[in-house]
Amino acid sequence: MPMIIKTTKSLCPVCGKVLPADIIEEDGAIWIVRNCPEHGTQKYLYWSDAEMFKQFEEFEGIGGGVENPQRFADESECPYACGLCNNHKSSTLLGNIDLTNRCNLDCEFCFANARACGYIYEPSFEEIIDMLKMLRNERPVPCPAIQFSGGEPTLRDDLVEIVQAAHDLEFSQIQLATNGIKLAASKDLVCGLRDAGLSTVYLHFDGTTKETNRLINISKRVVANCREFGVGIMLVPTIINGVNDHDVGNIIKYAADNVDTIRGVNFQPVAFTGAMSADQIAQKRVTIPDLLQRIEEQTDGILKKKYFYPVPCVLPLTHLAEAYTGEPQVAFTVHQHCGAATYGFVTEKGMKPINELVDVDAFFAAVDEMSERLSKGGTINKYKTLIEGVRDINRSVKNKNELNTSLWKILKDTLIKQDFESLAEFHWNALFVGTMHFMDNFNYDVQRVQRCCIHYATPDGRIIPFCTYNSGPVFREQVWKKYSKPMDHQEEIANLD
Repeated sequence: MPMIIKTTKSLCPVCGKVLPADIIEEDGAIWIVRNCPEHGTQKYLYWSDAEMFKQFEEFEGIGGGVENPQRFADESECPYACGLCNNHKSSTLLGNIDLTNRCNLDCEFCFANARACGYIYEPSFEEIIDMLKMLRNERPVPCPAIQFSGGEPTLRDDLVEIVQAAHDLEFSQIQLATNGIKLAASKDLVCGLRDAGLSTVYLHFDGTTKETNRLINISKRVVANCREFGVGIMLVPTIINGVNDHDVGNIIKYAADNVDTIRGVNFQPVAFTGAMSADQIAQKRVTIPDLLQRIEEQTDGILKKKYFYPVPCVLPLTHLAEAYTGEPQVAFTVHQHCGAATYGFVTEKGMKPINELVDVDAFFAAVDEMSERLSKGGTINKYKTLIEGVRDINRSVKNKNELNTSLWKILKDTLIKQDFESLAEFHWNALFVGTMHFMDNFNYDVQRVQRCCIHYATPDGRIIPFCTYNSGPVFREQVWKKYSKPMDHQEEIANLD
């Protein structure tokens, strides 16, 4: 018998009307149900594992939003009041800027390109600078990271200058989302982007074979070129049930085999756009628990499903930094059901999950305790409190002989010496394995929208959450059309360059 777990608001996938919705448990899974007066009851899968849903629910952490919202709106206007309004509960952890909608591919599942739109969207260099400044002016914490996307952003002739501008504005992370075609063909471009300050290439990578990834040979050249110039890569596979979900283990193995350059894998279960039947959605839908189960099976149980934690699990580290510095810090208050992650250390004997080296729950509990002590004590006791905290953290280590000694040094340097540069060593020696499941109109949850930490900056001076920019209201279409220009025949040809 269905049991209501919680209530929220959702959208009718047909007309877009905002509706009350129930999150229910039925047959061991979680579903979202709403009733549209015009289009009837709509019920779609939210999470395939009810028990894991409840476990992740325990990590909920609601933020305070931003001090300088761009508009004030009644909560009933969500998600059509973007952006960024006073009802939003998280700041921007990762800003996105679409540099163009031109692309040198014609992917069947992609609608965000010039040929599909019939027009060119390409903000000017000056507009991009204004968007970058807008993100850095967010308070109380400026947006720390930027990702340039599209279309295919490498088609911009001024891409290196754009990356340099982001570096000059002190973004600590500068990312490039790309299919890799230009980076595979031009070492000079890779070198130029590195010199300008590019941190990470977010490489679209759907599989390890030509059947799952028609660009596999190009992807391998991108890895080689980035290795030569010391540019890190994050593999970004879009996972579709029955298409490439059987290849997730091989993707992780490929990343581990190239861990000197590939920092991790960020799986993205497919989000459905356009008109689709309920049967089509059910056949191709992959939820986070589905993906984690496949990872466990296809890594022979090395990366177990239970080893993955939701994004807000790291909030104790934010609280510690705030207690230590007395200043607001970046807070990962994303909704607990948006994503999950773990780390695996790549050794000569194979991958070793961090969960088998450290009691993760005990670690975060020790950090929480340290934060509480710091918030109560004066500056004189700071160092003593940190020393005691490190001793508590030491108790969370399961096997000190197995624990990578450099990792333990990094923990001590970071917590006591505040040497955050040493965190780079952690990423160099470990492989991040995570997932972020962006919503579509069928599993839309307005509470998740209000907690989104990945936002788009737009030329009209707005900051818009990912899942209203690309689904729901789809503000992307409105923004692109407003700032578009017609695409003539020559531009359509150039779009393929």
